[in-house]
Formats: sequence, C-alpha cells, structure tokens
Amino acid sequence: MLLRLGYDMQFEFSEPAPCVAQLRVHPSRTADLRTPDTVKMEPAVPTEEYSDSFGNQCTRFLAPAGTLRLSNTILLEDSGLPDAASPGALSHPIAQLPHEMLRFLLPSRYCEVDSLAGAAFDLFSGTRNGWERVQAICSWVHEKVLFGYNFARPTKTALDVFTERQGVCRDFQHLAITFCRALGIPARYAAGYLGDIGVPPAPSPMDFSAWFEVYLENRWWAFDARHNTPRIGRVLMATGRDAADVAFFTSFGTAILKNFVVVSEEVRGSGSEAPGQGSRAAAPIVV
Repeated sequence: MLLRLGYDMQFEFSEPAPCVAQLRVHPSRTADLRTPDTVKMEPAVPTEEYSDSFGNQCTRFLAPAGTLRLSNTILLEDSGLPDAASPGALSHPIAQLPHEMLRFLLPSRYCEVDSLAGAAFDLFSGTRNGWERVQAICSWVHEKVLFGYNFARPTKTALDVFTERQGVCRDFQHLAITFCRALGIPARYAAGYLGDIGVPPAPSPMDFSAWFEVYLENRWWAFDARHNTPRIGRVLMATGRDAADVAFFTSFGTAILKNFVVVSEEVRGSGSEAPGQGSRAAAPIVV
C-alpha cells in the first residue's frame, strides 16, 4: 500500500523565536519512504537536524517575525496490514528489563504513576501480566473516557483524565500508559499519522494522532486506547515518555496558529487491494 502523508501549517510571530519541529517520520520508517522527507519553510530559514534522546528526528530553527509556513508531502510504502498483535505475549520481570526501558516505568509530566498505582492494582491485578493486561487496560480506558476536542487542555494529566473521564487522544493514551507503568509494564507515548484507512471516515477533521506502545517479549507493540482496535496505515513519527516529549512544534516565544492541515490517505491505483480513504481539512493541534 502506498500512502500519501503531509501537513501544511502557518504560524504568526510578533518577533523572532527559536523553534523545534518534530515533523519527520520516525527513523524506524525511513526505509519505507519513496520521496524525500524534509520540512519545507516559507520564507526559507536556516535549519539544523538532530536526534533527541529518544531517537526522534528534530528540526531546529529561528523563526522570523511575521508569517511562517511549514509544509511537506511524502509517499511512504506500508504493508497495508493491521497493527501487529501477539495475544500470548508476556511482560518481562522488571529485574530482567534492558536498562533503557526503566525510564518507561517511571512517573513523567503527564503520567502520575505513583498517584494511580492503587487504582491500577484494584482494576487490573486479576488479569494475566502481559498482552491480556494491556488489552484490559485499553478496553477500560476506551469504555470509561469520553472523547471530545472541547475537552482538551494542555495541562490535563492522567490523574485528571481518571477523575474527569473525558479528553482527547493524548489523554486516553496518558491514562493507559500510567496504568501500564504502575503494573510494571514499560509504556511510552507515540505520535504520528493515522488516516481513515479501512474504517468509516471520522466526522472530525484529519489531525495527527496519538497512541502508545508497550514493551513485551523484547519488542514494542502499538496499542490505542482511543480507538481500541487494530488499524491500517499507522505511521510513527515520534516517541517519548508522554506528550511533552513529542510535540510536533515547539516555539520558545509566542506563536499564533493561523492554519493547520494534515493529510494521511492511500494512493488509489498504487497496486494495493486494501480499502482505504483519507481526508484533508483544517484541524486544531490536539491529539
């Protein structure tokens, strides 16, 4: 399956401001690219590329005063298969985890593991420790939390979501991540493209999406507490402890969003037999 992915966003700056964008696909998907993946800017400004501590590809630059446009369109080859699954996968004993996995068991900005440990144990300790437990967590969050863009706020944490039972994509994932960590399963936040491929079109405009990954049997597996079903065409862009680590755009100064468009769709006639459809529309930067 060939996917067309891209974005077009415009910001207004009253004065020059340092910025960092995480808008390129994750290094794990670089081999699938069929066209160059570069961040185009109007007006053109000097940029520096670097990898952060989580291995995400970042673009650093100084935005000039005035309007700045960031855009890109890429073609990427995808298997066309739903998210990989292994229902019998078990979790690792914490003492046997690789060193680099330990940080994904700890509390972070939006994931208060210590505050929700008791609730996690009460709700899920009776499940088998591994895939079964993660799926139980996913299903519980999916059923108990109400989705709505009007519920978004940048300071909302997992504890807030547990208390309020409402939020956007990122909130669903933060709560699920927190439950997993509290029960000894390494979990990280993931963000990227997820178009309406193989599913009915969503009534809301296309946006970047959030999901989470858990470490079971020596690899990361994708889970999605918002949709709670395997999806086709999920393309990773960045991972981190929570949303604070994977912001698509960070401005160290005031930036006013003027336009935002995301595209994630199957290229019809590309040789794929899988059904698919995409959408293109303005949307808020919330996931």
